[in-house]
Amino acid sequence: MFASKEFSREGLQHRTTARRALWLALAATLAVGALPVTARAASNDNNVEWNGLFHDQGPLFDNHVEPTSAQAVTLTFRTFKGDITSATIKYYDSGDSSFHTVAMSWSSNDATGTFDYWKGTIPASASEKYYRFKITDGTATAWYNAAGISSSEPSSGDFFIIPGFTTPAWMKNGVMYQIFPDRFYNGDTNNDVQTGQYCYKGHCTEKHAWGTSVYATGGDNNLVFFGGDLAGVDQKLGYIKNTVGANIIYLNPIFSAPSVHKYDTSDYTTVDPAFGSNATLQTLIGDLHAASNGPHGYLMLDGVFNHTGDAHKWFDKYNNFSSAGAYESQQSVWYGYYDFQQWPGTYSSFLGFDTLPKLDYGASGSAVRNAIYGSSTSVVKTYLSAPYGIDGWRLDAAQYIDAGGNNGSDTTNHQILAELRTAVKSVNPNADILGEYFGNAGPWTTSGNQWDGAMNYDGFTQPVSEWITGQDYGGGSASIPASQFDSWLHGTRANYPTNVQQVMSNFLSSHDITRFGNRAGGDIWKTYLALIFQMTYVGTPTIYYGDEYGMQGGADPDNRRTFDWNTGTSTNSAVALTGKLTAIRNAYPALRTGSFMSLATDDTNKLYAYGRFDATNRIAVALNNDSTSHTVTVPVWQLSMTNGSTVTDLLSGSHYTVQNGTVSVNVNGHYGAILAQ
Repeated sequence: MFASKEFSREGLQHRTTARRALWLALAATLAVGALPVTARAASNDNNVEWNGLFHDQGPLFDNHVEPTSAQAVTLTFRTFKGDITSATIKYYDSGDSSFHTVAMSWSSNDATGTFDYWKGTIPASASEKYYRFKITDGTATAWYNAAGISSSEPSSGDFFIIPGFTTPAWMKNGVMYQIFPDRFYNGDTNNDVQTGQYCYKGHCTEKHAWGTSVYATGGDNNLVFFGGDLAGVDQKLGYIKNTVGANIIYLNPIFSAPSVHKYDTSDYTTVDPAFGSNATLQTLIGDLHAASNGPHGYLMLDGVFNHTGDAHKWFDKYNNFSSAGAYESQQSVWYGYYDFQQWPGTYSSFLGFDTLPKLDYGASGSAVRNAIYGSSTSVVKTYLSAPYGIDGWRLDAAQYIDAGGNNGSDTTNHQILAELRTAVKSVNPNADILGEYFGNAGPWTTSGNQWDGAMNYDGFTQPVSEWITGQDYGGGSASIPASQFDSWLHGTRANYPTNVQQVMSNFLSSHDITRFGNRAGGDIWKTYLALIFQMTYVGTPTIYYGDEYGMQGGADPDNRRTFDWNTGTSTNSAVALTGKLTAIRNAYPALRTGSFMSLATDDTNKLYAYGRFDATNRIAVALNNDSTSHTVTVPVWQLSMTNGSTVTDLLSGSHYTVQNGTVSVNVNGHYGAILAQ
């Protein structure tokens, strides 16, 4: 929503002392790549070699990441060859509220002869389960779960099995492009909002020339218009699909509202005239879905369902409609849509902003629930259905949706969002539901009945910003070394089922926070490095328009500058790199749904290496966050790359030979290498 509100309501909660302590502890247990290659010998010596242990829910280690209730799940666990005497799966079954164990048996060795693989099967059922591994070598025991490795049995952080829960494949495999419509491209000058065209709350609209200041000359920044619209998005689909390589578009709100940001909805049934018409939206969707102008695309709309604007027909604070709104009459048919403490002037609102009255969702089957998602003519179902056929909803401020003036994040909030999911999936089972949340979104994603994924502030945007720029996403000073970056990523991945991780929206900037380019001090090489990580990490890469060329901008509204079409071309080095990276991601499923393995961290030289792999490809990514070049020695033996085999840097085209289990590559400052075989 609005940057200032987001910071106040979340308080950068993921940077608490307790979480930092957890990250530091994880850093100690996850110092992968630290062992010299010659130290890989293992035996039954009452000592479990932690550096050989690995499991995640990638395709080599879990045969059904999204099982049906009839599918048993066979898990594979990796150890050093000959190192252990037994391996056991211990899982909790919510069906009988009990723990169960499954003995694992040796299955095979890897191609290098370095590792053993052990297998065990959890029986099929409809109930949700959580599992961990007990690894034994004689008298020594290690425990392994999604949170990491420990010498004592963990009480949390287990892997998830949620039968019947799937997240959209197109979201797992796609690249998303976020657009703030007024600032992207003016495709139809006939619908431009002019200076003084209308006034709201004592201020009038201002028309600014493209590329000029986003700040009002003396009025309200939210009433500054530049003329970007849906026709402009449609006309630039070739750039989005083919130059950038994104196939998913997420639009900030497009429905009628007095502000430029449209989070103060006045009519859910109508596209704002400044952006075009409902017919324009249909045309855009049809052209985006077409494969004639690039790959088949998908459209997500911003669903602002926690509140309306005070100018909405249901509320009608300014008497804009002939029908009586809730603010005008207690006999209004919409009076029960809002929560009044003292009618008409005192009512529940979003974070105390009286322009944003909160919707009161009441009980199941209420008029508000039916209007937003329950009925066939509801907002949610209308745009998922013909003649529109959008592909998903991004839910704004969804944690706050509630009944009776309550502020969300409670049982009723989860009930509402579960009902909303049922409504969405009843129209299109493959539609995506993306929730907005700044912290751990586990409460909405780990039961399989609410969101598919969330905007990944906590598990991507913040750690990337701190590691690369030395600032948090609000622009405040905050810096972490590579080892803490790695453990932060590990800890936040463990918050979610794997299929949720794969559809988390990973962005460098958004309409609510300072631009990454700003935090990077305008250093385009830091944008290069961030793009390389973004396109090779777990989740859906999400490019906030202009981030592909390092657009700068401070806090709202400066983070919503107009797109520079002289810079945003294929001749720009950052844009070209973005296109190359999206093509690489599209070519290698391992970068989208493969395993993720940390390989090495070097805090002194600011280096980080990790692997993405599946049955077809093994890919090692080496990142250099220093300002000078470094030779990075990557322990690719952890990915079972055999000595004498060749790897290719997909960025430079250079070839390297695996020697003594490693590959050494010189990486420029604030850049990376993507080593594939």
